[in-house]
Amino acid sequence: MQNKSQGSIFVRIHAPWQVLAREAEFLKIKVPTKKEMYEIKAGGSIAKKFNAILQKLSSPLQPRVPEHSNNKMKNLSYPFSREKMYLYNIQEKDTFFDNATRSRIVHEILKRTACSRANNTMGINSLIANNIYEAAYPLHDGEYDSTGEDMNDRKLLYQEWARYGVFYKFQPIDLIRKYFGEKIGLYFAWLGLYTSFLIPSSVIGVIVFLYGCATIEEDIPSREMCDHQNSFTMCPLCDKSCDYWNLSSACGTARASHLFDNPATVFFSIFMALWATMFLENWKRLQMRLGYFWDLTGIEEEEVSSEHSRPEYETKVREKMLKGSNKSVVQKLEASTPEDDEDDEDKLTWKDRFPGYLMNFASILFMIALTFSIVFGVIVYRITTAAALSLNKATRSNVRVTVTATAVIINLVVILILDEIYGALSREWGCSFSVPKTEQTFEERLILKAFLLKFVNAYSPIFYVAFFKGRFVGRPGSYVYVFDGYRMEEAMCAPGGCLMELCIQLSIIMLGKQLIQNNIFEIGVPKLKKLFRKLKDETEPGETNSAHSKHPEQWDLDYSLEPYTGLTPEYMEMIIQFGFVTLFVASFPLAPVFALLNNVIEVRLDAKKFVTELRRPDAVRTKDIGIWFDILSGIGKFSVISNAFVIAITSDFIPRLVYQYSYSHNGTLHGFVNHTLSFFNVSQLKEGTQPENSHFDQEVQFCRFKDYREPPWAPNPYEFSKQYWSVLSARLAFVIIFQNLVMFLSVLVDWMIPDIPTDISEQIKKEKSLLVDFFLKEEHEKLKVMDEPAPRSPGVGEWARSRAVSAAPSGRSQPGSMASPGSQHTNV
Repeated sequence: MQNKSQGSIFVRIHAPWQVLAREAEFLKIKVPTKKEMYEIKAGGSIAKKFNAILQKLSSPLQPRVPEHSNNKMKNLSYPFSREKMYLYNIQEKDTFFDNATRSRIVHEILKRTACSRANNTMGINSLIANNIYEAAYPLHDGEYDSTGEDMNDRKLLYQEWARYGVFYKFQPIDLIRKYFGEKIGLYFAWLGLYTSFLIPSSVIGVIVFLYGCATIEEDIPSREMCDHQNSFTMCPLCDKSCDYWNLSSACGTARASHLFDNPATVFFSIFMALWATMFLENWKRLQMRLGYFWDLTGIEEEEVSSEHSRPEYETKVREKMLKGSNKSVVQKLEASTPEDDEDDEDKLTWKDRFPGYLMNFASILFMIALTFSIVFGVIVYRITTAAALSLNKATRSNVRVTVTATAVIINLVVILILDEIYGALSREWGCSFSVPKTEQTFEERLILKAFLLKFVNAYSPIFYVAFFKGRFVGRPGSYVYVFDGYRMEEAMCAPGGCLMELCIQLSIIMLGKQLIQNNIFEIGVPKLKKLFRKLKDETEPGETNSAHSKHPEQWDLDYSLEPYTGLTPEYMEMIIQFGFVTLFVASFPLAPVFALLNNVIEVRLDAKKFVTELRRPDAVRTKDIGIWFDILSGIGKFSVISNAFVIAITSDFIPRLVYQYSYSHNGTLHGFVNHTLSFFNVSQLKEGTQPENSHFDQEVQFCRFKDYREPPWAPNPYEFSKQYWSVLSARLAFVIIFQNLVMFLSVLVDWMIPDIPTDISEQIKKEKSLLVDFFLKEEHEKLKVMDEPAPRSPGVGEWARSRAVSAAPSGRSQPGSMASPGSQHTNV
């Protein structure tokens, strides 16, 4: 689409049959042969019966689309060749190549076509980057909400996939791939598998939560904390304005902590680590299965992605060459063709790229430092707000709840804002400085940098609460002070287990991020953009009459849609959610439940966006999800370490075990709370830090604080006690044992589940054998026809037909080869 001052000018590209056939052969596109389908056999009779029962039970959940594969029939396909036209069943050339394939062929031609009037610029992407053209996109098949009887793929996808009313149905993956291409088809297949895998993890998470609810009355430590007769007098939480307080006032926090901090969470953490491994292994198997049915098993890396240079790279190379003083270099540049540039090696050396790498590295460090500084600012807010609220008697009783709730909301708002900023900056600046040569390299670097920034942004507040908050507060009489007299904040859950505040932080950020992003950023913002663009088009003078006619053309309708910008935002959102589900699942077992509920809507939301709100993307052929799999695998491995430390350091699971088996007199947890509280002589409080106007019921000589330290009457008062070192040793031992055990089980699961399904590997061998037999049969038929003796006195028509049959295998001079040319229309 070319934008002129008098209005928008559309250029419609037509590709005739000869062009499609030539490019299909060049791109090695696999197409069905005359032996179109063959049956894929299941394993044994038991497997057949089981598959038949399963298919019958799931029939109400299947989408009603003809292309929905039941994995029983397979096309026998072979790379297209003009010299072997007799192998293919070419009845109608208009429909021999589907729309996605023709779109890909036309886009490949446009990407490598030079424009001599634009400084020999290479491809349509360079022309768009230089504002010569505004956009290039394939057309949708038609309107998705038309009331006519004609049914196209877009309308079928809308009815059976892109509506919230069909949320319970499986996705028509084959039709998605046919309409949008393999890359988008693999994304929705991955999203569907991830969503289905959340079902068992959600069930186990609910069971773990219900176990905590059922055993809350049997939890001895929380009962001891709630017992008013124990009368544990705790040290003040702040200087001067805070009074002594009774531990029983934290009864609610202690009981709530047991819902998540119980022995079942350890089992659930191990289960989720194995769940992540199972998910990745099953995705590799599904990816292989889809690759087999989609004829992607034999493609090479150079067929998967285009290696054409990016416009920014071409511009950088030309600027470098034009800076030279030798005129012959300039003349050589002007006389060169883009095809010559593609054959040459990378023209930018490390000296040319070093300033870009330096700027790139500095920008990433700056963004990460910005995130850390904001987290630190929220810490300052916690400390100062807690001190300010403690001065007022009316707000003193709700200091912890108020500070925690407001701080988490501030963190959520900051995360959402920085997500949008980092998403924009990482694409604009993240890789532009280093100037990657190819689009694939650019996309991989962009994904890594965007993920790094969003990972730090989303999880840094949670890491702080889990592993740092309350660890450096000091002790009564020797507190750590910052900012001119402000005490470091203690963990909210210090008296009754440290997992509750982490659960609050994780749940609010996860749920808030999902709800706000789904409702505002993914639904509201695109609608506002569409409305703004529509108003702009109506008010702009000089628009073409077709845009305002009663029946606008399809290119006008598609131009009013939002441009397709790639799958990175969709993948990134799900990867961050995968991190919430796996990294800190020990503190929030209900995370898979909320992720499942979100994804049931997310699948249809993304489907509706692709079908109704975006321009149709160019079909991209790919055999896997690329670098995203490596990121998922890295998160899965890191989750083992993070959950080990959450259980060992953040929760009270290890201290309870140590007390029960080393210090308890009867092997139970009776006396555990008293065991974890140390004594402090209040007369040793620093001058000016004692509570002013204390209203405590009794005179206080000793107050208690949660730590393992020697009492004031010991030879070494307030030093770490023997129990402290015992608990610390047990924690470190648990981390090592937990990590190695889960890693071993993950490797065992990986080894037990083959990457390639057995039936697929057998069918690949069978297909090769069938293909050889088919070739031999067709060659025999071809030679048989060619060796038939001609009549003694052939007529002119018979002689012409004989010549035509002889010439047909070579693909030259075939009568009628242009009778019904195929076409592909792309707006440029």
